[in-house]
Amino acid sequence: MAKNKKSFVLYCDLIHTIEKLSNEQAGELFKHILRYVNDKDPEPKDVLIDLVFEPIKQQLKRDLKTYENRAERSRENGLKGGRPKTQKTQQVILKPRKPDNDNDNVNVNDINIYRSFAHLSITNDEIEKLKENYTIAQIDSILDEIENYKNNKNYKRLYLLALNWLKRKHGEKGTSKGSYSEVHNEMMKYIGK
Repeated sequence: MAKNKKSFVLYCDLIHTIEKLSNEQAGELFKHILRYVNDKDPEPKDVLIDLVFEPIKQQLKRDLKTYENRAERSRENGLKGGRPKTQKTQQVILKPRKPDNDNDNVNVNDINIYRSFAHLSITNDEIEKLKENYTIAQIDSILDEIENYKNNKNYKRLYLLALNWLKRKHGEKGTSKGSYSEVHNEMMKYIGK
């Protein structure tokens, strides 16, 4: 068994085999399994125990291989910085605020911004273009991922970056919206409108 691994899995369907053994044989099999997973290299005293144990041993080996592969992937991902922490970047305002009467100097370009972070921003017009093929939930999810991506400082245009990530994750057209649009357009061509 792997170092620092404190548990293993016995599958429920093993009961069908165990029920056919006497209590003494089942106890011997259980002790044999525990010796095996604790690297005691047990030698079976009974041929029947050896026969019943063999498929269990093979399953334990497969499970260990899966565990080691997962541990290695986790180790590699940890070296890369692990999973980015998700954060809520926009708060939902339940009660809209009343506008103030102050004459603040507002940059006209800032009014059209849908979302911005670090050095990247995306406009409402660009969001509308994305909404032609993707849902707003898909778009916001991708924007969250981009914001939390540690190398997002390497990019210049948030719209193009979001579009590429959406295509990679949801296909050329979003799973629900794109297929509906295609069908609708084909029907309109067929009808002649």
